[in-house]
Amino acid sequence: MTNIDTHVGATTHAQGAGSALVVSVGQWITSSDHKKIGRLFIGTSLLSAVLAAVLGLLFGLERISPAHMQIFNGDATPQLFALYQFALVFGVLAPLFVGIAISVIPSQLGARAIAFPRVAQFGFWAWLFGALMVDISIIGNGGPGGGTTDLVDLYLLGVALAAVGLLAGSLCVATSVLTARGPGMTLDRIPAFSWSALIGSIATLLTLPVMIGTIIYVYVDHTHAKLIFGGNKGIETFLGWSLSQPMTFVFVIMALGVLAEVAPVAARTEQPLRPIVLAGLAIISTAVLGAVTQTAHILDWAGTNSDKVKSVLLHSLFNGLPLLGMLIVVLLSLLCLKVGTPRVTASFALSLLGALMIIVGVLGNGLYNVKAASLDGTVFSEGVVLYLVYGGLLSALGALSHWAPLLWGRAIDNAKVLGLALVGLLGTILASFPLYVAGFSKQPANTVVGFDYNGPVALWNVLTGLGHALILLTVVGFVALLIDAVRNGTPVSQEASA
Repeated sequence: MTNIDTHVGATTHAQGAGSALVVSVGQWITSSDHKKIGRLFIGTSLLSAVLAAVLGLLFGLERISPAHMQIFNGDATPQLFALYQFALVFGVLAPLFVGIAISVIPSQLGARAIAFPRVAQFGFWAWLFGALMVDISIIGNGGPGGGTTDLVDLYLLGVALAAVGLLAGSLCVATSVLTARGPGMTLDRIPAFSWSALIGSIATLLTLPVMIGTIIYVYVDHTHAKLIFGGNKGIETFLGWSLSQPMTFVFVIMALGVLAEVAPVAARTEQPLRPIVLAGLAIISTAVLGAVTQTAHILDWAGTNSDKVKSVLLHSLFNGLPLLGMLIVVLLSLLCLKVGTPRVTASFALSLLGALMIIVGVLGNGLYNVKAASLDGTVFSEGVVLYLVYGGLLSALGALSHWAPLLWGRAIDNAKVLGLALVGLLGTILASFPLYVAGFSKQPANTVVGFDYNGPVALWNVLTGLGHALILLTVVGFVALLIDAVRNGTPVSQEASA
């Protein structure tokens, strides 16, 4: 008789490996573990950062020769810019810090889990599917200016669903800080990042419902009459504020919280003026006033003295107060270096450089809202958004470097991340500052063709494209260092970074 070896052991092993993979994927999909939910937000946001940087690079290359379309059809420009803006603000900036907060906050508060973990899980999937709906609608000729009615509607529904996901995540974060603190931990004693997460989450909970309400109006009008809100071409007019300033100020509150958290650790001391730092973080949230009113007040020096005083006060309230809060946090974080014994850490370098870039963006926004500067409708506004988003991205990478032992049990190579911090700083400046210059030359916003002005058009846009390429390199390099640390790094005590 011939014996047939069926390799039962090998088959069983293969089946076991396949089953293990299915089980692992299922655990991630259905997990209520706050660290896993946070890492899902973080990982997907970094992918969105890659998409945004690639789109920015393509726009920079296309604008080199605005008289000739070379990369994509000019009719697709409004949709691609809509995807670009969505990827920057609702694909990178907002979800990245929501994910970091969900991952870190329970450990800082001494809690076992995030409040409403299933709601946090729902928040991730709602945000992810909303973002995918936006992508699909743009690919199918939807979005602002899109020619396919159903896919324009899909775009609006996708943006609304993504906002619902961010609201769910913010609700869990705010509730955790308010109700899940350990014994004896009052609000004035919580870590600085937890405080910024509370302030930022509440600000998000106050502003995003306004955006969703606007989407409902635009959706109903587009589906039926297309008279009041301008149909597909009116989407940018009525929703553009949600992807610009001062809405972005709300999403960078936690970026300043990262600096306030990391600076004393890098200086090996306690923050000497902690209550003032917490007050500074709270002052940034005055950006809510501009977001909920869907406007940024313009400084206009025309009219009577009374008109001038009113204009100055409103401009200062809506643009100056958030800047004041940011300056307080940065200056008092630098004070820690003076009173302590500082050491060079990548997390501090990234968070400080990111905060400084955010401040440059806020200053630029204040200038943009001065009527005499005549910057309305120019790429200057895009430069402001890039300073804020890429500055926030640098701060987020600093947070991930700081809390890597807590999230992955491994530390990322400090020297290599410091090198990436310099690359990211250069990338942020190159992607943003040339657009400031081009804005004064009246290069129009949200367009890549049909413009010209006196000056080196190609130079500014080449530099901008190079900046996006460096940001792409920074993100990919950081992810590679993180993967290498997880696979080959030495285990690190998690309590040290809690």
